[in-house]
Amino acid sequence: MAKIALIVGTTLGGTEYIADDMATQLAELGHETEVMLDPNLTHLADFGLWIIVCSTHGAGDLPDNLQPFYKQIMIEMPDLTNKLYTLCAIGDSSYDTFCQGPEPLISLIDQAGAKSFVDKIQIDVQHDPIPEQPALAWLSTWQDKIS
Repeated sequence: MAKIALIVGTTLGGTEYIADDMATQLAELGHETEVMLDPNLTHLADFGLWIIVCSTHGAGDLPDNLQPFYKQIMIEMPDLTNKLYTLCAIGDSSYDTFCQGPEPLISLIDQAGAKSFVDKIQIDVQHDPIPEQPALAWLSTWQDKIS
């Protein structure tokens, strides 16, 4: 089974609940999962799939807890051609920067050669006050593709 990192970008902690639920669902399928609030490239080396579960902070910014990871990738610009990722973005559509926080990180890991595994999901807390539900439904649509 796969070794999957759930990389959490959060300001108030809500996205961590989503990542925890996703990790549980994946573990029930036999995958090894780890939820990471403070990821670094060295620790992520053994994980072939990164699920980035991230909110948007402030005026469309990446949450503070992922800033060091973003800077590490920017400085080291590692070869990520053997990495797959997907994005579960959480936001509020009443803001014009809806779900834009993780986009600079996604752009950077794309530049480093990582490949998108499945299309991202953008969850709007205005319409889905319990964001775990659409996140788990989205995961269910592609979890069988993980090898």
